[in-house]
Amino acid sequence: MDNFMRAAIDEARVGLDEGGIPIGSVLVVDGVIVGRGHNRRVQRSSAVLHAEMDCLENAGRLDADTYRRSVLYSTLSPCDMCSGAILLYRIPRVVVGENRTFQGPERYLRERGVDVEVIDSEECVDLMSRFIAAKPHLWNEDIGESDTPR
Repeated sequence: MDNFMRAAIDEARVGLDEGGIPIGSVLVVDGVIVGRGHNRRVQRSSAVLHAEMDCLENAGRLDADTYRRSVLYSTLSPCDMCSGAILLYRIPRVVVGENRTFQGPERYLRERGVDVEVIDSEECVDLMSRFIAAKPHLWNEDIGESDTPR
């Protein structure tokens, strides 16, 4: 596992330690981390602060050429909202820690020209699996699912 995914996992662990959902993300430009974040929906009572959104916010304003040289690392497959931001800023590559516990629209990202690499990290799977088992209601809220069967 490379240092960038390790940094994203470290962010996920910070989020878990804060009482939130253990998903982390870093944005890398020219081999340097320019933004990092973790899911802060619980901590900030936010509707939108998924790890990737927090990471992009923390990176600050970047010009279009900078985004087009970037790689976004996320411990979990990006959801529809986060995938929209990836497409909006034309981030060309996304490295995903795992997509077994949740899979976002990876195929759609690929169809739109994004290079999506899933490394299938056991550490990332374990983090999410334990969290989902311990707090299914909070997880369902995070991904917009109801606890009530359809």
